[in-house]
Amino acid sequence: MKIVNSVLTEEVEIYRDRKWHRDPELRLENGYAAEQFIEAVGFCSALTDSRRPGPSLYVAVCGRRDAHMPRNVQKDPEAGLAWTIKDDVLRRGRMHYGKLRGSRSIFIARRLLPHFKTVFGIDRKEERLVLTEPAQDILKVLRKEWDMATGDLRKASGVNDRASFTRAIDELQRVFKVIPSDVVYTPKFTYIWSLAESRFQAELGTIMSRDEALREIARAYLIGAGMTLRGELARATGISNPEAGAGNWALVDEGFATRLGPGIYCLKELE
Repeated sequence: MKIVNSVLTEEVEIYRDRKWHRDPELRLENGYAAEQFIEAVGFCSALTDSRRPGPSLYVAVCGRRDAHMPRNVQKDPEAGLAWTIKDDVLRRGRMHYGKLRGSRSIFIARRLLPHFKTVFGIDRKEERLVLTEPAQDILKVLRKEWDMATGDLRKASGVNDRASFTRAIDELQRVFKVIPSDVVYTPKFTYIWSLAESRFQAELGTIMSRDEALREIARAYLIGAGMTLRGELARATGISNPEAGAGNWALVDEGFATRLGPGIYCLKELE
């Protein structure tokens, strides 16, 4: 297969339409269908649109390649449905949900959770060296209470500044210590925060090598994408470019993928 100027061929785009539900006939309409989709792709962004690489719950709800999140999401039916489905899947607790990079949240299937935790997570003995003091304070409270609403957790942890609390919560999500386990809208909007191990103890306790974890994350992405362009896997997951390359190269070594150029890998079956 020839790639011109690092642009995907129509064959690959059609492949992604099917795998990532970018087709009106495959669009997601409920939480159960969303869970099946997440399980199939292994991981996906929650509410990103076509401007970001990788599978997306929002794009799958829209069922088209060019889905763009509108500025006024409150009045958009597709954005509203995607948000409702996101909340439903979050509450059901069969898929991991949290932030990995920046402000973007992703869903991760249980089968890939040990791999992401191996790459991004930290052990308990590392917490004092890696986590900021506000994050440690929040974690200490949750280890006593197990779950708390945002306002109560801020008060109990002493991290009263909203910005500092948000940064600390995001920090804890990125290392697989804390997850939002529920979301409440009345009498006011709030997340319920829980220890990640309360839902995913077996998965987060699984030990594997970093090389294996990178290979299997790369495999899951390539199965859904058909082909990865330079930097695409790194942007979709938050993994560094060198480690994304290492994961893809491992797939080449075992004959699962073919390297077509610098940073460009293709499923053997699509070559």
